[in-house]
Amino acid sequence: MDDFVRTIMDTFGVFGIGFLMFLENIFPPIPSELIMPLAGYQATQGNMSIVAVIVSGTIGSLLGVIPWYYAGHYLGERRMKRLAARHGRWLTLSPEDVDQANQWFRRKGARAVLFGRLVPTVRTLISVPAGIAHMPMATFLIYSTIGGALWTALLAMLGFLLGQRYEMVEGYVGPVSNAIIVAIVVFYMYRVVTFDPGRGGGKDEAGERETH
Repeated sequence: MDDFVRTIMDTFGVFGIGFLMFLENIFPPIPSELIMPLAGYQATQGNMSIVAVIVSGTIGSLLGVIPWYYAGHYLGERRMKRLAARHGRWLTLSPEDVDQANQWFRRKGARAVLFGRLVPTVRTLISVPAGIAHMPMATFLIYSTIGGALWTALLAMLGFLLGQRYEMVEGYVGPVSNAIIVAIVVFYMYRVVTFDPGRGGGKDEAGERETH
């Protein structure tokens, strides 16, 4: 898998980094924990600057969370939960997940967007309650950019600081990255097989029936 990431970066340069980070936020086929350290390492080879790597990764990450914000903004909590109940098997998103994200956002407010960008399992999902709450787009973008920049910079600098030493551990990178991908696929299949469309959605649906 790391060979695929390298190929994208070698072919498209910094634009490839942004594209991979965009995909990682829309639907995580490749984790940022693999993308950005490899991009940081590429910077030590003179192919691109570390600043360009971080900026590209941040922009790609930001573009990837905007669609989720608008999904929450235009669908609202009730329709978002209905969408999760009907199609969540393939999105691995349940009505309960929407509820939990909403509760966390209500407790933390704008800070949830900032710090949520630093938590792998929350980085994308936190955009949904921000949209549901109609958080001002400017505020959302500012906090998302700061959090996304911190995350991408941290990962990129790990690869950059390894520098030439990266060659010493390169033999481990492939197996580890492949193990990460296998774990993601296994977890996704587990969510698909065990998905319960009624989980977290029963009260909402009952409330809807009472209002009609």
